[in-house]
Amino acid sequence: MVESAGGGPGDGAAEMLDRPLPDGVRRRVVQIVSDGFGGLTVAELPAQLRQYARFAPNRRAKFAGTAMAAALETDPLFRQRIAEKFREVQPELSGALDSGSPTPAADPLDVAAAAYVLRPTGWVKLVTAAGEEAQRADAERADEESRAELERLRQELDRAREQTRADGERLRAELDTVKKEAESLHRKLRSALNDVKRGEAALRKVQTEIETVRAEGQAQVSAAESESRRLKGRLTETEAALEAARRAAREGRSVEDMRVRLLLDTVLDAAQGLRRELALPPVSVRPAETVDAVEPGRMTPKDIAARALSEHDPAILDQLLALPQAHLVVDGYNVTKTGYPQMPLEKQRLRLLGQLSALAAQTGAEVTCVFDGAELVAPVLLAPPRGVRVLFSKPGVTADELIRQLVRAEPPGRPVIVASTDREVADGIAKAGARPVASAVLLKRLS
Repeated sequence: MVESAGGGPGDGAAEMLDRPLPDGVRRRVVQIVSDGFGGLTVAELPAQLRQYARFAPNRRAKFAGTAMAAALETDPLFRQRIAEKFREVQPELSGALDSGSPTPAADPLDVAAAAYVLRPTGWVKLVTAAGEEAQRADAERADEESRAELERLRQELDRAREQTRADGERLRAELDTVKKEAESLHRKLRSALNDVKRGEAALRKVQTEIETVRAEGQAQVSAAESESRRLKGRLTETEAALEAARRAAREGRSVEDMRVRLLLDTVLDAAQGLRRELALPPVSVRPAETVDAVEPGRMTPKDIAARALSEHDPAILDQLLALPQAHLVVDGYNVTKTGYPQMPLEKQRLRLLGQLSALAAQTGAEVTCVFDGAELVAPVLLAPPRGVRVLFSKPGVTADELIRQLVRAEPPGRPVIVASTDREVADGIAKAGARPVASAVLLKRLS
Protein backbone atom coordinates (compact mmCIF):
# COMPACT_ATOMS: atom_id res chain seq x y z
CA MET A 1 0.00 0.00 0.00
CA VAL A 2 1.32 3.46 -0.97
CA GLU A 3 1.90 5.90 1.91
CA SER A 4 -0.79 8.59 2.23
CA ALA A 5 0.28 12.09 1.12
CA GLY A 6 1.81 14.12 3.89
CA GLY A 7 1.83 11.32 6.48
CA GLY A 8 4.28 8.76 7.77
CA PRO A 9 4.40 5.19 6.55
CA GLY A 10 1.18 3.41 7.19
CA ASP A 11 -0.43 6.33 9.05
CA GLY A 12 -4.00 5.37 7.96
CA ALA A 13 -3.40 3.46 4.78
CA ALA A 14 -3.78 0.13 6.58
CA GLU A 15 -7.23 1.07 7.88
CA MET A 16 -10.17 -0.35 5.89
CA LEU A 17 -13.78 0.80 5.68
CA ASP A 18 -16.06 -2.14 6.60
CA ARG A 19 -19.24 -0.63 5.11
CA PRO A 20 -20.26 1.21 1.95
CA LEU A 21 -19.23 4.87 1.72
CA PRO A 22 -22.22 7.06 2.79
CA ASP A 23 -23.93 8.81 -0.13
CA GLY A 24 -23.23 12.32 1.16
CA VAL A 25 -19.55 11.54 1.74
CA ARG A 26 -19.29 9.86 -1.68
CA ARG A 27 -20.68 12.97 -3.42
CA ARG A 28 -18.14 15.21 -1.64
CA VAL A 29 -15.31 12.76 -2.51
CA VAL A 30 -16.30 12.79 -6.19
CA GLN A 31 -16.33 16.61 -6.14
CA ILE A 32 -12.83 16.69 -4.59
CA VAL A 33 -11.54 14.31 -7.29
CA SER A 34 -13.27 16.34 -10.01
CA ASP A 35 -11.74 19.61 -8.73
CA GLY A 36 -8.23 18.12 -8.49
CA PHE A 37 -8.62 16.27 -11.80
CA GLY A 38 -7.91 19.36 -13.90
CA GLY A 39 -4.54 19.95 -12.25
CA LEU A 40 -3.16 16.59 -13.43
CA THR A 41 -1.65 15.80 -16.79
CA VAL A 42 -3.12 13.06 -18.97
CA ALA A 43 -0.10 10.84 -18.20
CA GLU A 44 -0.78 11.20 -14.44
CA LEU A 45 -4.39 9.99 -14.81
CA PRO A 46 -5.41 6.31 -14.67
CA ALA A 47 -6.12 4.85 -18.11
CA GLN A 48 -9.88 4.59 -17.48
CA LEU A 49 -10.14 8.33 -16.65
CA ARG A 50 -8.12 9.83 -19.50
CA GLN A 51 -11.19 10.10 -21.74
CA TYR A 52 -12.67 12.62 -19.25
CA ALA A 53 -9.56 14.84 -19.11
CA ARG A 54 -11.14 17.66 -21.14
CA PHE A 55 -14.52 17.63 -19.39
CA ALA A 56 -15.57 20.60 -17.23
CA PRO A 57 -15.53 19.82 -13.43
CA ASN A 58 -19.35 19.68 -13.09
CA ARG A 59 -19.76 17.59 -16.25
CA ARG A 60 -16.88 15.35 -15.17
CA ALA A 61 -18.49 14.79 -11.75
CA LYS A 62 -21.80 13.94 -13.45
CA PHE A 63 -20.58 11.46 -16.08
CA ALA A 64 -17.38 10.05 -14.51
CA GLY A 65 -18.32 10.01 -10.81
CA THR A 66 -18.41 6.20 -10.48
CA ALA A 67 -15.16 5.75 -12.44
CA MET A 68 -13.35 8.42 -10.37
CA ALA A 69 -14.52 6.89 -7.07
CA ALA A 70 -13.36 3.42 -8.19
CA ALA A 71 -9.97 4.76 -9.36
CA LEU A 72 -9.49 6.60 -6.05
CA GLU A 73 -10.12 3.37 -4.13
CA THR A 74 -8.01 1.03 -6.30
CA ASP A 75 -5.15 3.30 -7.41
CA PRO A 76 -3.10 4.55 -4.40
CA LEU A 77 -0.84 6.71 -6.59
CA PHE A 78 -3.85 8.50 -8.13
CA ARG A 79 -5.33 9.03 -4.64
CA GLN A 80 -1.98 10.45 -3.45
CA ARG A 81 -1.94 12.93 -6.35
CA ILE A 82 -5.53 14.02 -5.65
CA ALA A 83 -4.60 14.38 -1.96
CA GLU A 84 -1.69 16.65 -2.86
CA LYS A 85 -4.02 18.88 -4.94
CA PHE A 86 -6.52 18.98 -2.07
CA ARG A 87 -3.81 20.01 0.40
CA GLU A 88 -2.94 22.94 -1.87
CA VAL A 89 -6.60 24.09 -1.97
CA GLN A 90 -7.60 23.29 1.66
CA PRO A 91 -4.41 23.63 3.75
CA GLU A 92 -6.25 24.40 7.01
CA LEU A 93 -8.58 21.38 6.88
CA SER A 94 -5.71 19.13 5.71
CA GLY A 95 -3.46 20.31 8.54
CA ALA A 96 -6.24 19.82 11.09
CA LEU A 97 -6.81 16.23 9.87
CA ASP A 98 -3.08 15.46 9.94
CA SER A 99 -2.87 16.72 13.53
CA GLY A 100 -5.91 14.67 14.52
CA SER A 101 -8.06 17.66 15.52
CA PRO A 102 -10.47 18.64 12.71
CA THR A 103 -12.16 22.04 12.96
CA PRO A 104 -15.39 21.70 15.01
CA ALA A 105 -17.20 24.23 12.78
CA ALA A 106 -16.44 22.23 9.60
CA ASP A 107 -19.20 20.26 7.90
CA PRO A 108 -18.89 16.58 9.00
CA LEU A 109 -19.40 15.46 5.39
CA ASP A 110 -16.54 17.70 4.20
CA VAL A 111 -14.31 16.40 7.01
CA ALA A 112 -15.16 12.76 6.20
CA ALA A 113 -14.57 13.26 2.45
CA ALA A 114 -11.20 14.93 3.11
CA ALA A 115 -10.23 12.13 5.52
CA TYR A 116 -11.20 9.51 2.92
CA VAL A 117 -8.88 11.17 0.36
CA LEU A 118 -5.96 12.04 2.73
CA ARG A 119 -6.18 8.81 4.80
CA PRO A 120 -4.81 10.18 8.11
CA THR A 121 -4.82 8.01 11.22
CA GLY A 122 -8.43 7.32 12.26
CA TRP A 123 -9.97 8.26 8.91
CA VAL A 124 -12.34 5.27 9.03
CA LYS A 125 -13.85 6.62 12.27
CA LEU A 126 -14.37 10.04 10.71
CA VAL A 127 -16.10 8.54 7.64
CA THR A 128 -18.27 6.26 9.81
CA ALA A 129 -19.16 9.15 12.14
CA ALA A 130 -20.11 11.33 9.18
CA GLY A 131 -22.39 8.62 7.83
CA GLU A 132 -24.05 8.18 11.24
CA GLU A 133 -24.37 11.97 11.58
CA ALA A 134 -26.04 12.19 8.14
CA GLN A 135 -28.44 9.37 9.06
CA ARG A 136 -29.21 11.06 12.38
CA ALA A 137 -29.84 14.38 10.62
CA ASP A 138 -32.14 12.65 8.13
CA ALA A 139 -34.01 10.97 10.99
CA GLU A 140 -34.40 14.28 12.85
CA ARG A 141 -35.59 16.00 9.67
CA ALA A 142 -38.11 13.20 9.06
CA ASP A 143 -39.27 13.47 12.71
CA GLU A 144 -39.75 17.24 12.36
CA GLU A 145 -41.73 16.73 9.17
CA SER A 146 -43.88 14.05 10.88
CA ARG A 147 -44.63 16.35 13.81
CA ALA A 148 -45.53 19.19 11.46
CA GLU A 149 -47.78 16.88 9.46
CA LEU A 150 -49.44 15.62 12.69
CA GLU A 151 -50.09 19.18 13.82
CA ARG A 152 -51.56 20.05 10.43
CA LEU A 153 -53.83 16.99 10.55
CA ARG A 154 -54.99 17.94 14.04
CA GLN A 155 -55.89 21.42 12.88
CA GLU A 156 -57.76 19.99 9.91
CA LEU A 157 -59.61 17.61 12.26
CA ASP A 158 -60.68 20.52 14.50
CA ARG A 159 -61.90 22.46 11.47
CA ALA A 160 -63.75 19.37 10.22
CA ARG A 161 -65.46 18.96 13.61
CA GLU A 162 -66.58 22.59 13.64
CA GLN A 163 -67.85 22.23 10.09
CA THR A 164 -69.70 19.02 11.01
CA ARG A 165 -71.35 20.71 13.97
CA ALA A 166 -72.49 23.64 11.84
CA ASP A 167 -73.73 21.29 9.12
CA GLY A 168 -75.70 19.29 11.71
CA GLU A 169 -77.51 22.38 12.97
CA ARG A 170 -78.27 23.48 9.43
CA LEU A 171 -79.62 20.04 8.52
CA ARG A 172 -81.89 19.94 11.59
CA ALA A 173 -83.40 23.26 10.57
CA GLU A 174 -83.88 21.97 7.05
CA LEU A 175 -85.48 18.77 8.42
CA ASP A 176 -88.10 20.75 10.31
CA THR A 177 -88.92 22.66 7.15
CA VAL A 178 -89.17 19.42 5.18
CA LYS A 179 -91.52 17.87 7.76
CA LYS A 180 -93.92 20.77 7.43
CA GLU A 181 -93.81 20.52 3.65
CA ALA A 182 -94.40 16.74 3.90
CA GLU A 183 -97.57 17.22 5.96
CA SER A 184 -98.90 19.63 3.36
CA LEU A 185 -98.01 17.18 0.60
CA HIS A 186 -99.82 14.34 2.40
CA ARG A 187 -103.01 16.32 2.38
CA LYS A 188 -102.63 17.09 -1.28
CA LEU A 189 -101.80 13.42 -1.93
CA ARG A 190 -105.05 12.17 -0.39
CA SER A 191 -106.97 14.54 -2.59
CA ALA A 192 -104.98 13.41 -5.61
CA LEU A 193 -105.59 9.71 -4.82
CA ASN A 194 -109.29 10.22 -5.28
CA ASP A 195 -108.64 11.77 -8.66
CA VAL A 196 -106.30 8.87 -9.54
CA LYS A 197 -108.93 6.26 -8.78
CA ARG A 198 -111.33 7.98 -11.12
CA GLY A 199 -108.68 8.15 -13.78
CA GLU A 200 -107.57 4.51 -13.44
CA ALA A 201 -110.69 3.27 -15.14
CA ALA A 202 -110.06 5.50 -18.11
CA LEU A 203 -106.36 4.59 -18.03
CA ARG A 204 -107.02 0.85 -18.20
CA LYS A 205 -109.19 1.50 -21.22
CA VAL A 206 -106.43 3.39 -22.96
CA GLN A 207 -103.58 1.00 -21.98
CA THR A 208 -104.60 -1.63 -24.46
CA GLU A 209 -104.50 0.90 -27.26
CA ILE A 210 -101.14 2.24 -26.02
CA GLU A 211 -99.57 -1.23 -25.91
CA THR A 212 -100.59 -1.85 -29.48
CA VAL A 213 -99.23 1.47 -30.68
CA ARG A 214 -96.05 0.99 -28.64
CA ALA A 215 -95.31 -2.38 -30.19
CA GLU A 216 -95.75 -0.95 -33.67
CA GLY A 217 -93.56 2.05 -32.79
CA GLN A 218 -90.79 -0.12 -31.33
CA ALA A 219 -90.72 -2.23 -34.45
CA GLN A 220 -90.43 0.88 -36.61
CA VAL A 221 -87.73 2.39 -34.32
CA SER A 222 -85.69 -0.83 -34.42
CA ALA A 223 -85.84 -0.89 -38.19
CA ALA A 224 -84.89 2.80 -38.38
CA GLU A 225 -81.97 2.35 -35.95
CA SER A 226 -80.68 -0.62 -37.92
CA GLU A 227 -80.84 1.35 -41.16
CA SER A 228 -79.23 4.37 -39.44
CA ARG A 229 -76.31 2.27 -38.16
CA ARG A 230 -75.80 0.80 -41.62
CA LEU A 231 -75.82 4.24 -43.24
CA LYS A 232 -73.45 5.66 -40.57
CA GLY A 233 -71.04 2.80 -41.17
CA ARG A 234 -71.06 3.42 -44.90
CA LEU A 235 -70.69 7.16 -44.32
CA THR A 236 -67.67 6.59 -42.03
CA GLU A 237 -66.04 4.29 -44.58
CA THR A 238 -66.72 6.79 -47.37
CA GLU A 239 -65.28 9.70 -45.33
CA ALA A 240 -62.17 7.68 -44.44
CA ALA A 241 -61.62 6.71 -48.07
CA LEU A 242 -62.18 10.32 -49.18
CA GLU A 243 -59.72 11.65 -46.60
CA ALA A 244 -57.13 9.03 -47.58
CA ALA A 245 -57.60 9.95 -51.24
CA ARG A 246 -57.23 13.66 -50.43
CA ARG A 247 -54.11 13.02 -48.34
CA ALA A 248 -52.56 10.88 -51.05
CA ALA A 249 -53.41 13.53 -53.64
CA ARG A 250 -51.89 16.32 -51.48
CA GLU A 251 -48.72 14.35 -50.76
CA GLY A 252 -48.35 13.21 -54.36
CA ARG A 253 -48.95 16.71 -55.65
CA SER A 254 -46.45 18.18 -53.16
CA VAL A 255 -43.67 15.77 -54.20
CA GLU A 256 -44.46 16.06 -57.91
CA ASP A 257 -44.64 19.88 -57.68
CA MET A 258 -41.23 19.93 -56.02
CA ARG A 259 -39.71 17.63 -58.66
CA VAL A 260 -41.31 19.55 -61.55
CA ARG A 261 -40.25 22.92 -60.12
CA LEU A 262 -36.67 21.70 -59.62
CA LEU A 263 -36.58 20.29 -63.16
CA LEU A 264 -38.03 23.55 -64.51
CA ASP A 265 -35.33 25.57 -62.69
CA THR A 266 -32.71 23.24 -64.18
CA VAL A 267 -34.08 23.68 -67.70
CA LEU A 268 -34.33 27.47 -67.32
CA ASP A 269 -30.76 27.74 -65.99
CA ALA A 270 -29.51 25.52 -68.81
CA ALA A 271 -31.41 27.60 -71.38
CA GLN A 272 -29.97 30.84 -70.01
CA GLY A 273 -26.47 29.38 -70.08
CA LEU A 274 -27.02 28.12 -73.64
CA ARG A 275 -28.29 31.53 -74.68
CA ARG A 276 -25.12 33.15 -73.33
CA GLU A 277 -22.89 30.53 -74.96
CA LEU A 278 -24.64 30.82 -78.38
CA ALA A 279 -24.85 34.62 -78.49
CA LEU A 280 -24.20 35.53 -82.13
CA PRO A 281 -23.29 38.87 -83.72
CA PRO A 282 -26.13 40.66 -85.51
CA VAL A 283 -25.34 39.22 -88.96
CA SER A 284 -27.73 37.18 -91.06
CA VAL A 285 -26.76 33.52 -91.47
CA ARG A 286 -26.06 32.44 -95.03
CA PRO A 287 -27.01 29.01 -96.35
CA ALA A 288 -23.40 28.33 -97.35
CA GLU A 289 -22.36 28.73 -93.75
CA THR A 290 -24.38 25.66 -92.78
CA VAL A 291 -22.29 23.28 -94.92
CA ASP A 292 -19.91 21.20 -92.77
CA ALA A 293 -16.27 21.73 -93.80
CA VAL A 294 -12.88 22.63 -92.36
CA GLU A 295 -12.03 26.28 -92.78
CA PRO A 296 -8.53 27.73 -92.49
CA GLY A 297 -7.60 28.31 -88.87
CA ARG A 298 -10.36 26.10 -87.43
CA MET A 299 -9.78 22.86 -85.48
CA THR A 300 -10.46 19.58 -87.23
CA PRO A 301 -12.33 16.73 -85.51
CA LYS A 302 -8.94 15.13 -84.93
CA ASP A 303 -7.72 18.23 -83.08
CA ILE A 304 -10.88 18.29 -80.97
CA ALA A 305 -10.42 14.62 -80.04
CA ALA A 306 -6.84 15.33 -78.97
CA ARG A 307 -8.13 17.97 -76.51
CA ALA A 308 -10.66 15.61 -74.85
CA LEU A 309 -10.25 15.27 -71.10
CA SER A 310 -9.22 12.00 -69.47
CA GLU A 311 -11.68 10.20 -67.20
CA HIS A 312 -9.23 10.81 -64.33
CA ASP A 313 -8.83 14.54 -65.01
CA PRO A 314 -10.29 16.64 -62.10
CA ALA A 315 -11.33 19.24 -64.71
CA ILE A 316 -14.16 16.86 -65.68
CA LEU A 317 -15.61 17.27 -62.17
CA ASP A 318 -15.43 21.08 -62.47
CA GLN A 319 -17.29 20.93 -65.82
CA LEU A 320 -19.99 18.69 -64.31
CA LEU A 321 -20.43 20.92 -61.24
CA ALA A 322 -20.71 23.96 -63.53
CA LEU A 323 -23.94 22.53 -65.01
CA PRO A 324 -27.16 24.28 -63.88
CA GLN A 325 -28.65 22.94 -60.63
CA ALA A 326 -25.88 20.31 -60.30
CA HIS A 327 -26.10 17.98 -57.27
CA LEU A 328 -22.91 16.24 -56.02
CA VAL A 329 -23.53 13.09 -53.89
CA VAL A 330 -20.39 11.76 -52.13
CA ASP A 331 -19.92 8.19 -50.83
CA GLY A 332 -18.14 9.43 -47.66
CA TYR A 333 -16.21 6.44 -46.34
CA ASN A 334 -15.44 5.21 -49.85
CA VAL A 335 -13.67 8.52 -50.55
CA THR A 336 -11.90 8.83 -47.15
CA LYS A 337 -10.70 5.21 -47.12
CA THR A 338 -9.35 5.73 -50.63
CA GLY A 339 -7.52 8.95 -49.74
CA TYR A 340 -6.46 8.65 -46.08
CA PRO A 341 -7.46 5.25 -44.61
CA GLN A 342 -4.90 5.42 -41.78
CA MET A 343 -6.81 8.18 -39.96
CA PRO A 344 -9.57 7.48 -37.37
CA LEU A 345 -13.11 7.60 -38.77
CA GLU A 346 -13.94 10.82 -36.92
CA LYS A 347 -10.93 12.64 -38.38
CA GLN A 348 -11.70 11.19 -41.82
CA ARG A 349 -15.20 12.68 -41.66
CA LEU A 350 -14.02 16.09 -40.45
CA ARG A 351 -11.31 16.35 -43.12
CA LEU A 352 -13.63 15.36 -45.98
CA LEU A 353 -16.48 17.64 -44.84
CA GLY A 354 -14.13 20.63 -44.54
CA GLN A 355 -12.88 20.09 -48.10
CA LEU A 356 -16.44 19.60 -49.44
CA SER A 357 -17.53 22.85 -47.78
CA ALA A 358 -14.80 24.73 -49.66
CA LEU A 359 -15.81 22.98 -52.92
CA ALA A 360 -19.48 23.94 -52.41
CA ALA A 361 -18.49 27.56 -51.81
CA GLN A 362 -16.38 27.61 -54.98
CA THR A 363 -18.87 25.93 -57.35
CA GLY A 364 -22.25 26.83 -55.84
CA ALA A 365 -23.43 23.23 -56.42
CA GLU A 366 -25.64 21.32 -54.00
CA VAL A 367 -23.44 18.84 -52.05
CA THR A 368 -24.65 15.80 -50.06
CA CYS A 369 -22.20 13.54 -48.18
CA VAL A 370 -23.45 10.05 -47.18
CA PHE A 371 -21.82 7.91 -44.47
CA ASP A 372 -22.62 4.33 -43.48
CA GLY A 373 -24.47 4.37 -40.13
CA ALA A 374 -23.30 0.79 -39.37
CA GLU A 375 -19.80 2.19 -38.63
CA LEU A 376 -21.13 4.25 -35.69
CA VAL A 377 -20.76 3.04 -32.10
CA ALA A 378 -22.65 6.04 -30.67
CA PRO A 379 -24.66 9.02 -32.00
CA VAL A 380 -22.42 11.49 -33.85
CA LEU A 381 -22.31 15.04 -32.43
CA LEU A 382 -21.52 16.85 -35.65
CA ALA A 383 -22.35 20.34 -36.87
CA PRO A 384 -22.62 20.04 -40.70
CA PRO A 385 -20.35 22.57 -42.45
CA ARG A 386 -21.88 25.38 -44.50
CA GLY A 387 -23.15 24.24 -47.88
CA VAL A 388 -22.88 20.46 -47.20
CA ARG A 389 -25.77 18.14 -46.29
CA VAL A 390 -24.54 15.25 -44.07
CA LEU A 391 -26.59 12.00 -43.94
CA PHE A 392 -26.03 8.69 -42.11
CA SER A 393 -27.84 5.54 -43.25
CA LYS A 394 -30.43 4.05 -40.88
CA PRO A 395 -29.88 0.65 -39.15
CA GLY A 396 -30.27 -2.12 -41.71
CA VAL A 397 -29.73 0.28 -44.65
CA THR A 398 -26.31 0.62 -46.29
CA ALA A 399 -24.82 3.87 -47.54
CA ASP A 400 -24.96 2.46 -51.10
CA GLU A 401 -28.72 1.97 -50.87
CA LEU A 402 -29.17 5.49 -49.40
CA ILE A 403 -27.21 6.93 -52.35
CA ARG A 404 -29.47 5.08 -54.81
CA GLN A 405 -32.54 6.46 -52.99
CA LEU A 406 -31.15 10.00 -53.29
CA VAL A 407 -30.57 9.53 -57.04
CA ARG A 408 -34.07 8.09 -57.57
CA ALA A 409 -35.58 11.05 -55.66
CA GLU A 410 -34.20 13.54 -58.22
CA PRO A 411 -36.34 14.43 -61.28
CA PRO A 412 -35.14 13.11 -64.65
CA GLY A 413 -32.95 15.66 -66.41
CA ARG A 414 -31.27 17.18 -63.33
CA PRO A 415 -27.45 16.82 -63.34
CA VAL A 416 -26.55 14.41 -60.49
CA ILE A 417 -22.89 13.44 -59.94
CA VAL A 418 -21.99 10.56 -57.56
CA ALA A 419 -18.40 10.25 -56.27
CA SER A 420 -17.66 6.58 -55.46
CA THR A 421 -15.24 3.86 -56.51
CA ASP A 422 -17.78 1.12 -55.72
CA ARG A 423 -18.61 -0.48 -59.09
CA GLU A 424 -22.03 -1.68 -57.92
CA VAL A 425 -22.95 1.86 -56.84
CA ALA A 426 -21.63 3.34 -60.09
CA ASP A 427 -23.61 0.89 -62.25
CA GLY A 428 -26.81 1.39 -60.24
CA ILE A 429 -26.79 5.18 -60.31
CA ALA A 430 -25.77 5.25 -64.00
CA LYS A 431 -28.95 3.31 -64.84
CA ALA A 432 -30.94 5.92 -62.87
CA GLY A 433 -29.47 8.74 -64.97
CA ALA A 434 -26.69 9.99 -62.64
CA ARG A 435 -23.02 10.51 -63.63
CA PRO A 436 -20.50 8.37 -61.63
CA VAL A 437 -17.08 9.86 -60.85
CA ALA A 438 -14.21 7.92 -59.24
CA SER A 439 -13.25 8.80 -55.66
CA ALA A 440 -9.67 9.45 -56.79
CA VAL A 441 -10.90 12.20 -59.16
CA LEU A 442 -12.72 13.95 -56.31
CA LEU A 443 -9.65 13.62 -54.06
CA LYS A 444 -7.45 15.19 -56.77
CA ARG A 445 -9.93 18.05 -57.12
CA LEU A 446 -10.11 18.62 -53.36
CA SER A 447 -6.30 18.59 -53.00
